[in-house]
Amino acid sequence: MRAASGENRFCALMQTVRNSMVEIWESKARGSRFGFPALLRASGALTGEKRRDTIKYIRCPCVRKSVRRRNRDRKGSIDMKVLMINGSPRAKGNTAIALAEMEKVFVSEGVKVETVRVGSMDVRGCIACGTCAKRGKCVFDDVVNELAPKFEACDGLVVASPVYYASANATLIAVLDRLFYSTPFDKSMKVGASVVAARRGGLSATFDELNKYFTISGMPVASGQYWNSVHGREAGEAAGDAEGLQGMRTLARNMTFLMKSIALGKEKYGMPEKEPFIRTNFIR
Repeated sequence: MRAASGENRFCALMQTVRNSMVEIWESKARGSRFGFPALLRASGALTGEKRRDTIKYIRCPCVRKSVRRRNRDRKGSIDMKVLMINGSPRAKGNTAIALAEMEKVFVSEGVKVETVRVGSMDVRGCIACGTCAKRGKCVFDDVVNELAPKFEACDGLVVASPVYYASANATLIAVLDRLFYSTPFDKSMKVGASVVAARRGGLSATFDELNKYFTISGMPVASGQYWNSVHGREAGEAAGDAEGLQGMRTLARNMTFLMKSIALGKEKYGMPEKEPFIRTNFIR
C-alpha cells in the first residue's frame, strides 16, 4: 500500500510537471532551458536514466510563474502608460504626424497612450507666487492641473513642439514650466522624450530646450537614431519625411524597451538611493 501510495504521489507530481512544460511550450519559451528538451524529458518513460533526467525538472512548477512572466514581458504586456503632450496649435500638423507614428508603435507594443494638445490653449506662464508649495497644485486651475495626475500615473512622457525662432511653442513652455514645478510627486525614472518639427532649422536647439525638463527631474531620456525631428512647412508635409518618421518609430521602440527595463529593475533592485538635496546659492 505504501509503495502504491508513493507511486500515486509521484505520478501526480509528474503530471504537474508535464502540465507545466506544456504551458511553457505553448507560451513559446523555446529559448529557455525549460523549453522543448524539458518537455521531452518530462513526458518520457520514468525508468533508469530517463527517470533521473525527468526528476531534475520537478522544480519546474516552482519557476513556472517567473518563466511565464518573462514571456509576457517580451510580448509587451507589462502595463505601461505614455502621456504625449503636443505643443502645436495645429490639430493635424506635422507635430501630430510625428506623434501618430510613435503611437502606432506604442499600441503594437501594448503601451497605453494618451495625447493632449495644448498649443492652441490660453495658458499663462508661472508668476513665481509659491502657492503650489502649499496647495500641491498650481494656483491657475487650467490644463496644467488636468495634466498633473496624468503625468504622475504615466511611465513615460513625450513632449512635442513645432520650432519657433529656434525655440519651442511659448504655450508649451508655459505648460511645462508650471507642470514640472507645481507637481510635488517624484518624477525619477519616468522616461522622457522630446520631438520637434520644423521647415528647416532650429531643431536641435529646440530639442535641447525640451530635454532640460527631463534631466533636471531625474528622468532618463530616450533616444532614437537621430535628434528626434521631422521636417515640413505646410501641414501634412512631414508625412513625406521617410527618415524622420523612421526615427519616430525607432524612438518609440527604444522608449518602450527603456520603460519596461526600468519597471523590471524597480521590481528586482528598487529605486536608486537619494541623498538629501544640497542647495548652493552663488550669492548669499
